[in-house]
Amino acid sequence: KSFHKNLARWKEKRAAWEARERHRQQEFEQKQALANAEIDELKEAWASGDEQAVTEHASMVLENSDYPESIQKDFDVEYNSEASTLVVDYRLPSPGDLPLVKKYSFVKSTGEVKESVLSQRETNELFDAACYQICLRTIHELFEADTCNNLQRVGFNGIIHSVNQATGNSGEAVILSVAADKEEFLSINLAKVDPKSCFKGLKGVSGAKLLGLNPVPAVIEMSRDDRRFIDARSVELDSDGTTNLAEMSWEDFEHLVREIFGKEFEVRGGEVKITQSSSDGGVDAVAFDPDPITGGKIVIQAKRYTRTVGVSAVRDLFGTMTSEGASRGILVTTADYGNDAYKFAAGKPLTLMNGANLLHLLKKHGVSAKIDIQAARKNLGLSKSGDTY
Repeated sequence: KSFHKNLARWKEKRAAWEARERHRQQEFEQKQALANAEIDELKEAWASGDEQAVTEHASMVLENSDYPESIQKDFDVEYNSEASTLVVDYRLPSPGDLPLVKKYSFVKSTGEVKESVLSQRETNELFDAACYQICLRTIHELFEADTCNNLQRVGFNGIIHSVNQATGNSGEAVILSVAADKEEFLSINLAKVDPKSCFKGLKGVSGAKLLGLNPVPAVIEMSRDDRRFIDARSVELDSDGTTNLAEMSWEDFEHLVREIFGKEFEVRGGEVKITQSSSDGGVDAVAFDPDPITGGKIVIQAKRYTRTVGVSAVRDLFGTMTSEGASRGILVTTADYGNDAYKFAAGKPLTLMNGANLLHLLKKHGVSAKIDIQAARKNLGLSKSGDTY
């Protein structure tokens, strides 16, 4: 009788255990199915070039990189589907994070273990090598994993957290920056290159010694949230050079300015993007210049004026430049500037180009045109004391 009671209790416990296990199995299968569905959905979105999916995929690729503990994988990723460009802001290890001990020696007489540390020169070389290799490896892994060909360009900004010795304030600064095109990068044999030489060959920007933590202008800072960029187009001018720029439409003038600055920046590996035409004093074009001294993000405003440009327009440009996080602002006009405008621009990272400067730049790139303010005002129906433009 006791045996049968024990057997019955055991069967009850077994049935309860089996019920719990079946429930756990069902929960597991449901979670597995949900996870697989999410993966399939991500894969499908990634294959179609969805921005969020491409960004998430790139983050997964970099997160799975195998680095030693001294190198923390800390980065931000942005993808612009229209430009097929991925930008990575990667926080590089600080010099103190790297292993600086060259070897350990046991002193038998005292029982002590002594450390032999790297010299300053060796420390500089180690930090440089680590940073350049992280940069090249990051770009390589992203292109290698891009089997759906979403990426035609990858930008890498190496960021370091440092303390300003003059102010004592801490902050972040870009110490190396590069933008690599896929076809060019994949043709490189990374196993045999010198990392720094390879970086420079890609027109990367950095200081002579990275350990100096000297900030440099980022080669590429395009945000995926910036939808102002539109397709550029060429503007046809009269072949005999008789086109009066002061009579052009706002839109044609902005495209002409973008085109000529595009030629100017192209020789140094930069590019110029034009924005939605608005003639409201906003950003008309954005240049990305990799030059380590004068480069960075540059905002350009084009004003097809038939009157002197006042100081308010220059103030607006300076405010726009600051809000855009640009390193320089350029104002281009068919007319000229007043004394107050030149005074305000003095000592600031602003370039004021008048009509004569513009014609000179056009001629430099083989384009002939003219600027006749009086004829433009007459043909546009503007009175002598009327409209500013």
